[in-house]
Amino acid sequence: MKEIANEKVEMNTLVSCTKMLDELGFKTQFKAVVQGIKSLTTERTFTPSEVKIVNFYRFEGDSNPDDNSILYAIKTVNGEKGTLTDGYGPTSDAQVTTFLKEVEVIEKKVDKDKSL
Repeated sequence: MKEIANEKVEMNTLVSCTKMLDELGFKTQFKAVVQGIKSLTTERTFTPSEVKIVNFYRFEGDSNPDDNSILYAIKTVNGEKGTLTDGYGPTSDAQVTTFLKEVEVIEKKVDKDKSL
C-alpha cells in the first residue's frame, strides 16, 4: 500500500494504480504510434531515446488471460509525465512492444513506501 494525501491506496487494480500515478503528476496518457509514443495531451510524439520508464505495474485477470495488462509510468525529456497501458502476453500491442525494446531506461521500483 502507498500513502497519498494521508490515504492508503490499494494498487491491486489498474484503475486504482492509474489514480495513484495521476496524483503523483503522471497525468498524460500516451499512445503507441509508428514513430514512438504520442502524448494525448500535447500531441507531441516521443522517440524511445526521449523517454524513461520510471516504474511499471502488472495486473492479471482472475479467470481470463485477456485481462492481463501492464501500466507504464513514463517521464519524457521535456518533463511531461504520464502513463502507457498495454496488454501482455497474447494481448500485447506490437507497436508498444517495438517501442519498449528501444527504450534505454526501464526501472522497477520495488519499495512501495517510496514515491517515484
